[in-house]
Amino acid sequence: MNIHIFDHEEQLYKEAARRIIDLVQDRPKAVLGLATGSSPLGVYKELIKSYQSHHVSFEHVTTFNLDEYVGLSSDHPQSYRSFMNRELFNHLNIHLKNTFIPSGDSINIHNEPDRYNALLSNYQIDLQLLGIGTNGHIGFNEPGTPFDLLTHVVTLDSRTRTDNARFFHHLDQVPTQAITMGIQSIMNAKEIVLIATGEKKASAVKAMIRGPIDPMLPASILQNHPNVHIYLNHQSAKDL
Repeated sequence: MNIHIFDHEEQLYKEAARRIIDLVQDRPKAVLGLATGSSPLGVYKELIKSYQSHHVSFEHVTTFNLDEYVGLSSDHPQSYRSFMNRELFNHLNIHLKNTFIPSGDSINIHNEPDRYNALLSNYQIDLQLLGIGTNGHIGFNEPGTPFDLLTHVVTLDSRTRTDNARFFHHLDQVPTQAITMGIQSIMNAKEIVLIATGEKKASAVKAMIRGPIDPMLPASILQNHPNVHIYLNHQSAKDL
C-alpha cells in the first residue's frame, strides 16, 4: 500500500484527482470505477475543474459505479445515478451511455447482479475509486462478506444505514438493501485509490492498513492488491 497523508483536504483531493487525470490523458479510453458518498466529492470537483480548463477530455471514457440502492428509481434524488449525474457526469463531456450503474428498481432485482457482472466481464477497470465505511466496508460489502464475491445484493448494516441517513430526511427512508460490486470485482481493478477523511474513519483506516486480513474488516483485503494508493488527512490517519 502507498499511504499519502495531507495537512489540508483540498490538497488531498487535488492529488487523488491527479492520478485519474494523468490516467485519462495517457489512456483516453480508460475505464474508471467510481464511488458515491461524501468521500469522492472533492475529487469530482477537481475533475470538473480540469475538464472545464481544457486539460482533460472524458469523451471516450467508460465508467462503472460500485453500487446502487435497491428500491430507488434512477431519477430518485438519492439514487446513485442521480448523484453521479448531478455531481460529475452532467459537468463533463462523457457520454452517459458509457456510464454504468446497477439498476436498483429492476423488476427482478436478483437478476441484476448477473447483468452487471456480464457488463463488467467485457472490461477491466483501470482505476477504482473507493471510500471506506466506519465499519470497514468498501462499496456496500459489509463485514463478513466473502472476499471472492462478484456483484451481489446485500442487506445493509445498521451502522451503514445510520452513516448514510444524513442524505435522507429520516433514517427509515434509507433503503435496507443495495446492489454492490463484490470484493473480487474491486480487486480485479488494475489500480485502486481510496480516500478517507475525518476522525470517524481513523479506526477503520488503522485496521485496513495494519490489522490482519479479515472478512470482518472488508477493506483489509486491499493489503493483497499490488497497486493501492490511500489518501488520508491527519484526522483519519491519527491512529497509524
